[in-house]
Amino acid sequence: MTIGEKVSYLKGLAEGLNTEDKIVNGILDVLADIAENLAEVDEELDDVASVMTDMEESLADIEDDLYGGDDDDYYDDIDDELEGMYETVCPNCGNSIRFDYEHANAGGMDCPNCGKKLVFELDEDDSEEL
Repeated sequence: MTIGEKVSYLKGLAEGLNTEDKIVNGILDVLADIAENLAEVDEELDDVASVMTDMEESLADIEDDLYGGDDDDYYDDIDDELEGMYETVCPNCGNSIRFDYEHANAGGMDCPNCGKKLVFELDEDDSEEL
C-alpha cells in the first residue's frame, strides 16, 4: 500500500466518524499533499536514474573509443611497464620509490620526494622484481 493509499484510507475512516474535528481533517489534507509530493519525487528520481544509466553507457563508449577498448588491455600495459622495476623505501622520508635496472646499475638516484641521494646495490640473487 502506497502512502497515498494509506492517507486515502485514513480520510475515509475520518469521514465515517462524522466528526467536525478540523484538526484531524487538516492533518489528513497535509498528509495527502505530502503523499502526492512524494509520488512526484519518486517519478523524477526514476527519470534521473534513467538519465544516469544513459550517461554511464555513453561514458563507457567514449572510454572505449579513447583508450582503445578493453580495460584489461590498459592494465596489461601498466603491468608490462612495471616488469623489470624494483621498489625501495627512502630511509630519509619513508617514500616508496620504484626504479629500473638502469638506475640501480648507475649507482642510484635522488629521492623524488625529499631529494636525498639513494645508492642501490643489486645482487643477481637478492634483487626483488615487482
